Amino acid sequence: MRSGKGGDGHVSFRREKYVPNGGPDGGDGGRGGDVIVEIDEGLNTLSDFRNMKKYQAKNGEDGGKKNCHGGDGDDIIIKVPEGTVIREAATGKVIADMSGEDRRIVLLEGGMGGKGNQHYATSRMQAPKYAQPGGSARELEIILELMVIADVGLVGYPNVGKSTFLSKVTNAKPKIANYHFTTLAPNLGVAQLDGKSLVLADIPGLIDNASEGAGLGHEFLRHIQRTRVIIHIVDAAGTEGRDPVEDIKAINRELSLYDSELAKKPQIIAANKTDMIYEGSGMEGALDRLREEFEPLGMRVCPISALTGEGVTELLRMAFEELEKLPKERIRFEREYDPGDEVMGSDMPYSVEYDGKEDEYVIEGPRIEKMLGYTNLESEKGFAFFQRFLKESGILEELEALGIEDGDTCRMYGLTFEYYK
Repeated sequence: MRSGKGGDGHVSFRREKYVPNGGPDGGDGGRGGDVIVEIDEGLNTLSDFRNMKKYQAKNGEDGGKKNCHGGDGDDIIIKVPEGTVIREAATGKVIADMSGEDRRIVLLEGGMGGKGNQHYATSRMQAPKYAQPGGSARELEIILELMVIADVGLVGYPNVGKSTFLSKVTNAKPKIANYHFTTLAPNLGVAQLDGKSLVLADIPGLIDNASEGAGLGHEFLRHIQRTRVIIHIVDAAGTEGRDPVEDIKAINRELSLYDSELAKKPQIIAANKTDMIYEGSGMEGALDRLREEFEPLGMRVCPISALTGEGVTELLRMAFEELEKLPKERIRFEREYDPGDEVMGSDMPYSVEYDGKEDEYVIEGPRIEKMLGYTNLESEKGFAFFQRFLKESGILEELEALGIEDGDTCRMYGLTFEYYK
């Protein structure tokens, strides 16, 4: 994607009757358009981006004579579903997490309009024959990832009854059939019980080696990162010839390989299709095996039949109980990459000085102020980003050159912290 180039400033001079030596009157160029990303509540997939690969804002118009200002270029607004994570393509670093309070961001700013020659007239240079060119357009290649925002994620191999369960307890209408392949996109629904509600997501199924990207593995695992509680739905009747105990072990193994934190989420096991367990089926002891294997690990087992509705209310009640134990905050991804750094980089001024009166080291400047504006220093990842910024920008080096020692105080726009090497 590309922002708009700023319009060039104009070089011209007044040429009017009775004004033989008119001064400069070149107008300023217009500002280039921004690339803006905002959440559209009506979207739930990124499918619109498959056919559209390039997005470009309009360039600003050049300035004109007689102090005419060039028109600003139109912004381009890109609409995405809530939960979209924007990453820089080359590094994979997070630029923005479009969720929570971040409903609209300026991803790329357009170039500033150049100043006309009238701005450069001085007592010594009364007829400047030059003007400022417009600021350059900015380009960025990004990757968009949709991570659903749900309280509960339903996981399991294909054809274990996830879609049937979701349709039974929510207003969702997933396609239900005896498919041996997996859903391509998550289905969301809202379940209500005792005046409370929660959002469930039928997460796309997985195959072995999903953590290595096999099949839809990364799609599956990416979505599960947002959920707060995991419900394993397994075929307790073994109608597909699968072992429910081994299925849960396999899924948790893939979760751990992808992200060690995923397998630590609270988990509930829904032993589905209990209405199909009958004497002589060979699965009579499936529920006992599940309880023996997983309840010592803190996973509760709830027998259900998504088809008949048996046990479904009890399963929802378990989910609500687990959610009440957890913090209310949603998982969000901290910014790791700022597209503005390329423009604001080493040439963006900042100062590092020692204030003898207050006995503090003071760090100020436009780049510092901008960084503090988008960094959540209360989070572990945000503070780690803050530390990398201080190191990579050369600020720590300058502090040490001024003689800073462990325990000394630094100040940045009202923020104070103690320095430790």
